[in-house]
Amino acid sequence: MKKTCLQVGILTLAFGVAGPLLWSAPSYSETEGMERRDDRRDDRQDARDTRQEGRETARDAKDACKDAGENRPECRQEKREIKQDSREAGREIKQND
Repeated sequence: MKKTCLQVGILTLAFGVAGPLLWSAPSYSETEGMERRDDRRDDRQDARDTRQEGRETARDAKDACKDAGENRPECRQEKREIKQDSREAGREIKQND
């Protein structure tokens, strides 16, 4: 009887100690898919920043053109060309993964 109680006590103690060790904490692995998503997210942000800078540059160029006394249609066309160039640069950033 004493031997059985001792065995049960040892098993209970073993499972009590080993149980928490076997229970693994949630972990977050960095998989290839996660890395690709992060890369695409960064590319999209870079493309947005490029387009935004192009818009600002285009506004400044149009204002400078108007201040220089150029024709309004010429100033609008210059602004369009600058914005289109920035859009194209943004597309290239997104496509060059």
